[in-house]
Amino acid sequence: MRQPKLMQQVREAIRVKHYSIRTEQAYCFWIKRFIFFHNKRHPLEMGAEEVAQFLTHLACDMNVAASTQNQALNAVNFLYKVVLNKPFGQLPNLTRAKRPENLPTVLTKPEVIAVLENIEGVHWLMACMLYGSGLRLMECLRLRVQDIDFNYLSVFVRQGKGNKDRNTTLDTELLPYLKRHLASVKTVHERDLAAGYGEVYLPYALDRKYPHANKEWRWQYVFPARRRGVDPRSGVIRRHHYHESALQKSIKIAARRSGVHKSISCHTFRHCFATHLLERGDDIRTVQEQLGHKDIRTTQIYTHVIGRGGNAVVSPLSDILRSMKNKGNPVDGSTDDSNDKPDD
Repeated sequence: MRQPKLMQQVREAIRVKHYSIRTEQAYCFWIKRFIFFHNKRHPLEMGAEEVAQFLTHLACDMNVAASTQNQALNAVNFLYKVVLNKPFGQLPNLTRAKRPENLPTVLTKPEVIAVLENIEGVHWLMACMLYGSGLRLMECLRLRVQDIDFNYLSVFVRQGKGNKDRNTTLDTELLPYLKRHLASVKTVHERDLAAGYGEVYLPYALDRKYPHANKEWRWQYVFPARRRGVDPRSGVIRRHHYHESALQKSIKIAARRSGVHKSISCHTFRHCFATHLLERGDDIRTVQEQLGHKDIRTTQIYTHVIGRGGNAVVSPLSDILRSMKNKGNPVDGSTDDSNDKPDD
């Protein structure tokens, strides 16, 4: 039996591990770049030295960001370790791209209001979910109907970054808008069912384990696409979730119209969610759980944005001095003791 081509082997290995289609696209892109960089030599003829040359080229000649270089490294490492079963080990003379220490862009509450006032329709609801629940862009778009719990006011994020699940808050002010939106989505779903469609993508092998689950209401996307499309992997015609580019464009336009002169993206609302919680006095551990950060140090970056100084630590002296003032005691060290005279 003829062995599949290299890139087909890569795609099959990625799908066995249930990686997302975006990871598949990114890995295939970087593996092709690696092979073309070395004049189409087969990866089995190369090793750690050639990998280091390629990654150094990205950092020194292409001036890519550290995250881009790491993504290329992960892709090539996947090729050698998983597909070819030939790990390349340590990389000699590798030049790493410098990771910048940038603070996240955060809007004030009036600025958030100004941006939201310039967003309309379903995009407004999505932006409110990003800010009100601290969701990442794709976490919001991949929400299913069953992930919204109106009774416990929570949003269940499935397979977030790092393939981790978590619960985050759902704002009570958003309930009537969200319920009205879901009612219209259910109408669209019922029309799809009547037309012989109504299927939705299910992760892993759930569609084989539960053959009719892909048409159930609870599995439908909260923010479905406006049109049905062909699944790039299975070729099945179904209604996928809303495309992220439409929301990204809408927020960019809203930021320009609002007059907020900051670099704003969908992820900015997540930064605002974390920063405003800390400004309100919420515990940093609680904020960490809401955001789904594995390391508390990732959450601590928002304490630098608050701008209180001293790593966002409020000195306990202020409480003492206020208490002394309330009792009428002097707080400047002065005293009325006439016997306290300087020595002759």
